[in-house]
Amino acid sequence: MAAVGKIYLVAVVTVVLASISSPVSADPEMLQDVCVADLASGVKVNGFACKPTFNASDFFFDGLAKPGLTNNTLGSRVTAANVEKVPGLNTLGVSLSRVDYAPGGLNPPHTHPRATEMVYVLYGELDVGFITTANVLVSKSIKMGETFVFPRGLVHFQKNNGKDPAAAIAAFNSQLPGTQSIAATLFAASPPVPNNVLTKAFQVGTKEVEKIKSRLAPK
Repeated sequence: MAAVGKIYLVAVVTVVLASISSPVSADPEMLQDVCVADLASGVKVNGFACKPTFNASDFFFDGLAKPGLTNNTLGSRVTAANVEKVPGLNTLGVSLSRVDYAPGGLNPPHTHPRATEMVYVLYGELDVGFITTANVLVSKSIKMGETFVFPRGLVHFQKNNGKDPAAAIAAFNSQLPGTQSIAATLFAASPPVPNNVLTKAFQVGTKEVEKIKSRLAPK
């Protein structure tokens, strides 16, 4: 466990430095030293209003220190460390996530509309890939200590095809990158996407669409 802890620390430092090394962030530039998010404020701005006072706890989060539970239908769990969890990230243009995968677990096809993502494998092996707007799949198998980049806005995925658990740290150049899961977006939207749209788009029958909707419906 001590070795894993050291690897984890190196991973976090690596991906954070990689995220902030570019002078261009996906978020607007900051205009002061800090602007700690006032998550309770009713003021609506592009981001969050600033708290009048702040302390060290606004810049701290320990939620990535241990594996997330993967006992779900996908066999994966994403634990985000974004501005909603770390208010001090407001206006700083960076965030992290930890992704844990059971053997066979999948982080399903999804996009981040506001950020490029860079993953660093903590342990295990992952098959990862993204699809370009020309419908070209760019994929690779990566293992502990290796990284892979998913360009902003492109559909991408990660799958643990191994027999052991895996975990990765993901870095983003946005305080709140947003996530749109393709299957859930189309088949579990509220109000629902009309069946005649989905049947025509996927060239399947209504029964197939209803079956998928029932499986993806919020529990």
